[in-house]
Amino acid sequence: MSNAVMPKLVVPAPKPLKTALERALADAFAGAYNTLPGSGWVARVRSDAMAWFEANGLPSRRVEEFKYTDLRERLKNGFAPAVAAPVEVPTTAEVDVALGPLARIAGPRLVFVDGVYSAELSRTSGLGDAVEQMPLAPLLRKAPGWLEGKFASGRLGEANALTSLNTAFMSDGLMIKIKPGRRAEQPVMVVNVRASAMAGMVVTRNIVALEPGSAMTLVEAFVVLPTVTSTVTSTMLTSVLTDVTIADGASLDHIKCALDGASSHLSSWIAKVGANASYRAFQLTAGQLTANPGLARHDISVEMAGANSKLDISGAFLARGTQHIDTTLVVDHTVPHCESRELFKGVLDGRARGVFQGKIIVRPGADKTDGKQMARALLLSEDAEFDSKPELEIYADDVVCGHGATAAALDDNLMFYCRSRGIPEAEARTLLIEAFIGDAIDKVEDEAVRSTLMDVSRVWLSQS
Repeated sequence: MSNAVMPKLVVPAPKPLKTALERALADAFAGAYNTLPGSGWVARVRSDAMAWFEANGLPSRRVEEFKYTDLRERLKNGFAPAVAAPVEVPTTAEVDVALGPLARIAGPRLVFVDGVYSAELSRTSGLGDAVEQMPLAPLLRKAPGWLEGKFASGRLGEANALTSLNTAFMSDGLMIKIKPGRRAEQPVMVVNVRASAMAGMVVTRNIVALEPGSAMTLVEAFVVLPTVTSTVTSTMLTSVLTDVTIADGASLDHIKCALDGASSHLSSWIAKVGANASYRAFQLTAGQLTANPGLARHDISVEMAGANSKLDISGAFLARGTQHIDTTLVVDHTVPHCESRELFKGVLDGRARGVFQGKIIVRPGADKTDGKQMARALLLSEDAEFDSKPELEIYADDVVCGHGATAAALDDNLMFYCRSRGIPEAEARTLLIEAFIGDAIDKVEDEAVRSTLMDVSRVWLSQS
């Protein structure tokens, strides 16, 4: 009888079965492939992105970056994705109502309705000759060689479900560039309006480039028409990716307001900051007052690629009911003498859940890095939940880095102080909440925009 040792049988781990949404997305891509803008390298990039998604699918909690936001679970019931032009274009007055206080922001306004650029609703007269801009769809159809570099392997970091789906289905968006040494005179606002109550997804891609020594303020707004708000459900999916390049000596103030909180909102910011450059970014996410659960996942990736650059990124998220808001941030210091600051504040009511995952990476040789991160949540209900996972990965000497996270209820002593001064309870709560999130909103330098963001938060508070 032979004593030979039988080789050990290695059984590969079974891949999870595809969800209804994953199958629907694959079918939608096959059906829309010939109608999506672009051929040549654009079509190849789309196919490669969809191939990655079909091989990997939506992330579950087993993927560390999605530990607190299981997309396979939250989106498993799926929807029938739709890629189509808007059925009916709203009026400017209707867009203003949807924007609320944001409508007061003066300056150029570039409007997309259900993911399609609307020249009729946009106003470009205030752009000036420092700004070059055009919708992305015509560029994708022309497929110029210089644009291919924006989709090159590695440009957007490691592939994931959010970037892959966006690349596969992108139908329109904005390409905007500021000329060297010039400054945009007024804030440029990009308005994304959900005007259709039909289930489906809207997928846009923005490419923002600031040439050396240039400067601008960019505001992204995501809103829903009042006639659609009551019918918004998680079967409506918004996917947006904004690719930012800030050249040496340039400065960008980047603000985003996601006010379509009853739908599923998946977004990515990918930024590269040059030497002696400045990137000030702010995100405000405020869920709509509806009975439907809302999901917002914001992925932010910033590479500090030039010495002596500065990053100041902050945000506020406001959620109630069963809404779920996740901000996942990675700041990658690759060169020495850079500074980064991150401050995020959350207000959670009902059974809402807030997530903040923040990672600071200091690469070998990135000495004299100064990085600080803080996340704080205010819990207005015993059923609300806040999950925070701060991380530091430091591979260099002579650095100053730190992080922190807190979660607490309203201070009873402060409430008593306000009540003892004759302030009604509801008003006292509002004042304390405003002061709490005001620390983050105060990071916005433009006074008019900062005041408007505070008013947006007050509208949310008034609905409580």
